[in-house]
Amino acid sequence: MIEGDLNEANTKMDQAVQHTVGEFGTVRTGRANPGLLSRVTVDYYGTETPLQQLASFSVPEARLLVVQPYDKSSIGAIERAIQEADLGLNPSNDGNVIRLSFPALTEERRRELIKVVHRLAEDGKVAIRNIRRHAKDAIEAEDVSEDDIHRAEKELQELTDQHVAAIDEALARKEEELLEV
Repeated sequence: MIEGDLNEANTKMDQAVQHTVGEFGTVRTGRANPGLLSRVTVDYYGTETPLQQLASFSVPEARLLVVQPYDKSSIGAIERAIQEADLGLNPSNDGNVIRLSFPALTEERRRELIKVVHRLAEDGKVAIRNIRRHAKDAIEAEDVSEDDIHRAEKELQELTDQHVAAIDEALARKEEELLEV
């Protein structure tokens, strides 16, 4: 029973780390990254549709992202959705594709983005600590000896530390990426 609780906690913590790293991908750096558009939804014939379902993406240059709609008639709606997403990008289209040019980040903007990334990392760590708390409650509710509970809680803390360290590593990589000129 305790092993099941620990395995479930490990799986949920892995998911929390993956989610946090995914959130880091939505923070704009100076480079073009299709992950930035992952949250953009387009009003496509009256239905909110994720942009990934309506277009393909390519990165021909480090600071240029090209969005190629599958349906050319949706180009205006896609362009509008990108503008409304408030990504700090100004889309331009030629009737076939939408080009997103990534301007170089100022030092001030880099510092603001680092604060955003730190907040996302802290949210991920809070999620991991919440998972630990729930797992600890489940372990304590088990009908086993105190020694087994103590061992399981120690193992749970080690899992927590490993996953928090994984978020810290991802945070360090993202910070480095943001500070890169």
